[in-house]
This record gives sequence, structure tokens and C-alpha cells, in this order.
Amino acid sequence: MSLTFKTLGRGRRVAAGSLIAVAALGLTACQSGPDATSRPSSNAAPVTSHDQPSGDGSQSAGGSKPTGAGPQSNGQGPSASSAKETSPGGKPTGKAPSAAQSQASAMAASDRCTADQMSLRLGASDIGAGNIRYPLVFTNKGKKACSLRGYPGVSLIKRDGSAVGKPATRGGGPGGAVRLQPGQSAHVLLHTLNEGVSDTPCWDRSQLVFVYPPGSKEPMTTGSAGLRVCGGRFEVTAVEAGGLG
Repeated sequence: MSLTFKTLGRGRRVAAGSLIAVAALGLTACQSGPDATSRPSSNAAPVTSHDQPSGDGSQSAGGSKPTGAGPQSNGQGPSASSAKETSPGGKPTGKAPSAAQSQASAMAASDRCTADQMSLRLGASDIGAGNIRYPLVFTNKGKKACSLRGYPGVSLIKRDGSAVGKPATRGGGPGGAVRLQPGQSAHVLLHTLNEGVSDTPCWDRSQLVFVYPPGSKEPMTTGSAGLRVCGGRFEVTAVEAGGLG
């Protein structure tokens, strides 16, 4: 009988403890309602930009922010190594390509025809379709072969040395090197328009043609036979083989 009462007393204490636990859980649930969820916990880690991917996929050392810089550059454009010439096998030769080098391979400076070894004359005019062309002929009067290539510098002057109009502009393609044996000739063409073809006034008549042969710093002169530029057109072609007129 006494054992039965002890057992019932212990059961009431267990039930009472269970009720207290349930009441505590209910109180906690009430405190963690909507107001509690709107406030971040002080233990939560802050969200930073390190968790956001960059727009271009690049990352800085500290996270995923864009670095703001592309490939590194020294501010001097392409590097020197990128300008080096390469051999047919693809290996760099250590030399930058040069237009002067390519021209020198076709015609060395020592092989160029100079003013003192040539004669110069203006050939007869060729008139047609409103155009006038004069052959300007270079002849090798020396004792060894030489070469000409490119355009001469050509101006018209009067006998007192005053210029008439402007120097001739270049017309046509650049052409190639012309090899002149002693006595052989090469020519360029001077091109202008016939009077009346254009409303642009004609220049004064000239007495001399003042010429710098291609690649030469020494001038040559020859009579212009009264050559007159009209229509504002005065052009010179590159050197071609043969003498005309």
C-alpha cells in the first residue's frame, strides 16, 4: 500500500515537470514570432560583395569584385619583341623590318644613278583628249651601269630662278627599278591639261624644268620649251625604261 502511494507521488512530480517544460516552449514560441524574425541575429555573418560575382567574370585577390584592369601594359603600346621580324621558320631574327632595307636590296645607294652621270632632256608633247604629256628623259652618260627607281622631284621655273606654280604631284604606281647601261635611257611623264578644258587658270609659261632625280640631292635642269600647266593639273609618273620623244 505504501509502495503504491510512493509511485503515484513520483508520477505527479514527473507530470508537473512535463507541464512546466511545455509552458516554457510555448513562451519561447511567442517571443520568436514575426517581430523576432525581422531583426537579424547578432551572430549572423554580414553579406558582403565578396559573395557577388563580377560582371566580367574576373576576380580580385580579395574576392569576386572585378579587378578593373585588363592585361598588364607598360604604357608603351606593343612590346619590342612583337615588332621583331621573324624568319620563314617562325623564329625571331632580332631585327625590325625596315622599308629602307627592302629598297636597299633592290638598289644599293652606290648603284643609284646620280645627277652628275646623267643627261636630261624634255621630249615632244603628246596631246590627246584634252591631256598633254611630256616625256622627261634621263640618259646614262657614265662608263658604268646604274639604276633609277621611283619618282623624281619636278618643278617649273623661269630663267631668273623664280618658281612657276607648284611642284608636280605623283601620279600612277610606284614602278620598279630600271637598270641603265651606259648610253641607255629611262623616262617619266609630265602630265597637264590642254588650255580651255578647265576653268582653272593656266600658270605662267616656264623656261626651265628643275629636277631632282629619284634618290638624289643634286638637281638637274633642262629647257621646258615654254611648257605651260593648265587646269591646275601637274603630275609626274615613276621612272620607266626607255626614252620617248
